[in-house]
Amino acid sequence: MDLIYWALIILGVIILYIILAYNSLIVLRTRISNAWSQIDVQLKRRYDLIPNLIKTVQGYVKHEKTVLTELTKARSQLISGSMQQKAKASNQITEALKSIFAVAENYPNLKANENFKMLQEELSGTESKIAYARQFYNDSVMSFNIKVQKFPTKIIANAFDFKQKEFFKTEEDEKKNIKVEF
Repeated sequence: MDLIYWALIILGVIILYIILAYNSLIVLRTRISNAWSQIDVQLKRRYDLIPNLIKTVQGYVKHEKTVLTELTKARSQLISGSMQQKAKASNQITEALKSIFAVAENYPNLKANENFKMLQEELSGTESKIAYARQFYNDSVMSFNIKVQKFPTKIIANAFDFKQKEFFKTEEDEKKNIKVEF
């Protein structure tokens, strides 16, 4: 009788652990989805601001068409596709926006334009929010990946097909120093 009693207790503890480990993996996976959604919201916000920026800038920088074309092309890629495609498009937009703001330095009338200033501030705030959302996403992915790899949770993760997630990465060319000339 004692042996059955202890076996049931041990089995109950094992089942309880499996339930707790499974639920914690679900919470972390959901946190990752939420974090990606927050990035997506900010990318959409930036997506919506870009046409206004382009309209404002076009009148001033007629011969800077390549920058505006790159920005428009990257914007169209941003709204659809996989997480990696959106991340790449987001990185391209960041680079194009840097170029536009650098080009604006050559156009005092553009820099003084109230619409341009307002859009620049809006985009700057959005870029900060995107950076924060990316950081939160990567922190969530890190917590999840650690949990998926650690023993004994790894056994539960493998049994229920929890796979490691990819971090939101910066492209290699974005890590290079930017050359600024005055």
